[in-house]
Amino acid sequence: MNASTSTRTDAVSTDTAVVRALRRIRVPQTQRNRELALLVFAFAINGSAIALVQLGAQDFIDWTFLVYCGGLTALVIALHILLRLRARAADPFVVPIATLLTGLGLAMIYRLDLYWERHGWDAFSTRQLAWAAIALVAAILVVMFLKNYRVLFRYTYIFGFVGIVLLILPVIPGLSGGGNADVWVDLGIFSFQPGELAKIALAVFFAGYLVRTRESLTSTGTRFLGMTWPRARELGPLLVIWLVSLGIIVLQRDLGTGVLIFGMFVAMLYVATGKTSWVLIGVVLAVSGAFLASRILPYVGARFNNWLDAFNPELMDNSSYQLVNGIFGMANGGLLGTGLGQGRPYLTPVAESDYILPALGEELGLIGVFAILCLYMVFTSRGIRIGLAGQDDFGKLLATGLSFTIALQVFIMVGGVTRLIPLTGLTTPFLAAGGSSLVANWIIVALLLRISDAVRSRPRVVIG
Repeated sequence: MNASTSTRTDAVSTDTAVVRALRRIRVPQTQRNRELALLVFAFAINGSAIALVQLGAQDFIDWTFLVYCGGLTALVIALHILLRLRARAADPFVVPIATLLTGLGLAMIYRLDLYWERHGWDAFSTRQLAWAAIALVAAILVVMFLKNYRVLFRYTYIFGFVGIVLLILPVIPGLSGGGNADVWVDLGIFSFQPGELAKIALAVFFAGYLVRTRESLTSTGTRFLGMTWPRARELGPLLVIWLVSLGIIVLQRDLGTGVLIFGMFVAMLYVATGKTSWVLIGVVLAVSGAFLASRILPYVGARFNNWLDAFNPELMDNSSYQLVNGIFGMANGGLLGTGLGQGRPYLTPVAESDYILPALGEELGLIGVFAILCLYMVFTSRGIRIGLAGQDDFGKLLATGLSFTIALQVFIMVGGVTRLIPLTGLTTPFLAAGGSSLVANWIIVALLLRISDAVRSRPRVVIG
């Protein structure tokens, strides 16, 4: 008996020694090495962009601002090191793309500050640098403490409640931060857009809700036009989200957020059920809601008028002035652009936020805009790939929903400034000036990193 116990003890100690030896073996981190190479490339482009802006706008290089940007680079490196330690298998493209887009947006915001001679905390670029640092710290904290993203599934309805509360905050008396739309909350020390954080909370809620109710939503319905259509009683969730989106448009005068949330839910509903009929029903509801809003709400009707008749002289001198100026700026840039720091993006009002893409289009040209759109396309495709590769339904829906949200927001903004669709009040992800948007989008980056690491690290079952 003692000999048997001794044998088992020796086996356990041998196994422990083997495990320790294996841990000491350095496993090549292919994904992280690839990410590091891409990050070096992104740092080089961002630094060059800021230097070119300074040379083009003031004929000399101000090393002080480049040093400030070095702090941002250090935070990205810190995130990269954390991924090497905590999430070795995370997607290697997400962080470099977000870093490059953030840097390009910062360079253009800084270019506008140079023209308007804004310095210190009054400069949008200074505040954007500070918010970028906060956003990266938030992403680092999410990666560090959210070890298992599936924990979020337990709090599905809490996230739904938080999302609704965040959407309601701007219409509470005493909290509204002003503006054409009630989307800002003023806390005295700073203002923020709760809708940007609400989209993340609602994405978690939609994913958890659809996982729980997918069986009822995918039940057999009526077969028509080669598609299976849901029964009337199954339309309830879609109609509720549609009414919530209309409520955002009516109460907050925020067309963009309403369309974004409804579009995100429809996309996640399609991924959960696989029924094309849900997409068609969602498109019909969205178009009908937009049409009703344009007829009933004056500010929505004005946006439609600016879209349809932007070059009308009466509108050009008033409501469509910004839209037309942005189009003329992109036309002035042509194929290759005027060069960073050498265009006139300052002629377009609010070029650092709503119209940052036309500003970049003027100085980088059509080729530069195409490159930026390709970055968004790769970012979205990687996020959707992360979702489709997942083995649990919650992670699949969450990754797909967050990625589609970025893609839809880009489409809404790019379509608005190029007069493809009516302009709304959203921000271009990572590029535009705005702390709330930047923090929210970097949190999305962190969630995608966590999901992708779990997907790649999870053992696969091999049959055969």
